Amino acid sequence: MAQDPPQTPLRADTRFVQVGRAGARAHGFVNPPLVRGSTVLHASCADRAAAGSHRLEQALVYGLLGTPTHFALEDAIAAIEGGTRCQIVSSGLAACTLPLMAYLKAGDHCLMPDCVYGPTRHFCDTVLAGLRITTTYYPPTLDPAALALMFRPTTRVLFLESPGSHTFEMQDVPGLAEAAHARGVKVLMDNTWGIHFFQPFVHGVDVSIQALTKYVGGHSDVLLGAITTRAEEDWERVRGTALAFGQYASPDDCWLALRGVRTLSVRLYHQMESGIRVARWFSERPEVQTVLHPALPGAPGHAIWQRDYTGACSLFGVVFQPDISAESMVAMIDALTLFGIGASWGGYESLALPTTGTIRRTASAPLAGPAARFHIGLEDPADLIADLTQAFSRLRRG
Repeated sequence: MAQDPPQTPLRADTRFVQVGRAGARAHGFVNPPLVRGSTVLHASCADRAAAGSHRLEQALVYGLLGTPTHFALEDAIAAIEGGTRCQIVSSGLAACTLPLMAYLKAGDHCLMPDCVYGPTRHFCDTVLAGLRITTTYYPPTLDPAALALMFRPTTRVLFLESPGSHTFEMQDVPGLAEAAHARGVKVLMDNTWGIHFFQPFVHGVDVSIQALTKYVGGHSDVLLGAITTRAEEDWERVRGTALAFGQYASPDDCWLALRGVRTLSVRLYHQMESGIRVARWFSERPEVQTVLHPALPGAPGHAIWQRDYTGACSLFGVVFQPDISAESMVAMIDALTLFGIGASWGGYESLALPTTGTIRRTASAPLAGPAARFHIGLEDPADLIADLTQAFSRLRRG
């Protein structure tokens, strides 16, 4: 009897096209339909009663538990992240805060990197503190041996964000995760910068967080987050908490994010190359002290990036020389014509944002000069460099 040929695992570019839809040989429209709904009708009272046992599954129980549009996006993100199950939530911030609520209770302790996304920090300092949950901020570049000294008997969560928001510190994720697991501590990671290029579960992460608002949405017109797990026990904890909080994402936004997945690889690689090209230009300017781009040789954290990542996104920081004033830097950003000034990133458009005066750190040293964050979009990098060149005339060294 003839045997079926062995199945070769699909490469990433192919998976982005195939995941979350019926498949290339299915009859019907290419894209799954957008499904909105709240009430789900059941064939009988017995069927309705039995539906409650499927709350952790992709089943039509009630609109709050998801529609086929949600399920398709969940499957796609789980495949990209290398996990098994995914919970779609209403925003990237919700994706950061919900798992903290899932694993922490009064009296518990959480370790948070000093470089963490500002709103996540605010949540720890306000909501978690109000629930008598203690947060300790640690220097993000701490090695595993040094971090081990910070664990307490009540530590339940180690949170990672690599690279860090605004300051782009790279963390030794495998080493830190090993130190946490040796003490029974769960490892949560904001992996938004590393989408596709960093496989969190291969490196010891238990719960991976994505702001789908960024590269997955890709067009600056959706707000979404994702929480991905690999172990069933973590899925039950995350899914149960999401349902308890009534977390829900717009199916319209989910449908747009699914469309974004199809071109994600092309955009990521194009923007990565453009981002590195522009970052190199910054590194050659005498007005610049440091370029905080982990993929740039010689930049802080480059060795870890080279070891653990297969690519880089197009978001990075620039620290200017100490004798350039913050006001001069702001004047330079105001003079740009192709860079928008705004929060978020990961869309098709380039952005510039001053970060001096907006970064809060309590466990690590501040940056030595005025700083800004740049996101490189889909514009021609030569045009972006020309725009930066004319704007740099506004920089004044004192």
